[in-house]
Amino acid sequence: YNKLVRSLQGKHFTPEDEDLTIYLRYKHKDEITLESIIESNGFDDAIWALQASNVSERDARLLAVAFAREAQQRMPKASVAALNVAERFANGEATADELAKARSDAYDAAWAARTAYDGAWAAVYATDAARPGARTAYDAAWAAVYAARAARGAVRQRQEDLLRQLCQGTAPWQTV
Repeated sequence: YNKLVRSLQGKHFTPEDEDLTIYLRYKHKDEITLESIIESNGFDDAIWALQASNVSERDARLLAVAFAREAQQRMPKASVAALNVAERFANGEATADELAKARSDAYDAAWAARTAYDGAWAAVYATDAARPGARTAYDAAWAAVYAARAARGAVRQRQEDLLRQLCQGTAPWQTV
């Protein structure tokens, strides 16, 4: 909070400002936008603050769907189907029972995907244990791990862009 208020005041956040006992000194009475939180504190804090914002339930639900869609090419079919139901539910086109069934199916798919993820790590460790003869396989396994991590970074940037669009009223579902 101190960092955010200092930013809103146009001042730099200093090590002395980190002292939580002085936060009351930095009261701010005007509305604080999610965009200003992104600028000052970053995406994670803005997502946390989303729960206390005046974003409509529909917008929040559709934002969650849009966030998940950024990674949907790596999802099992049941997870993509659940996104479709969640989107329809947010728009008043699906029932709570449909949503519950889709969630259950997506939950099962997530556990199956988790097993595959754990299997990928097991392959990394297995090739590591098999060294020195399997150095190429080891390098390939680590390359796959790092490629997946890099893809998460790109997804995160697109998610931040979506949150900014929501703040500006230009998210894809808001412009329809």
